[in-house]
Amino acid sequence: MVIFGSMNIVFKALNDQTRRDILKLLRKKDMTAGEIADAFNITKPSISHHLDLLKQANLVTAEKEGQFIFYSLNTTVIDDVMSWLIKLKK
Repeated sequence: MVIFGSMNIVFKALNDQTRRDILKLLRKKDMTAGEIADAFNITKPSISHHLDLLKQANLVTAEKEGQFIFYSLNTTVIDDVMSWLIKLKK
């Protein structure tokens, strides 16, 4: 389960439209940083920065395959955040 310290990192990562758009892309399929960058009109170093923040929040995972790193959506953290939010409402 997400602990409160890491919850701050998750909300910080989600507080940016580009990062939310990256998560939407990864919902469809795993992608390399280059493939993700191709979907945006920003520099590849900027995409790398966004991916790093998403990895720190455990919202994405990265797996090296040959010379490429494939990024995947990690829904476990999202499930934990949703569970925490639902408990707040009770």
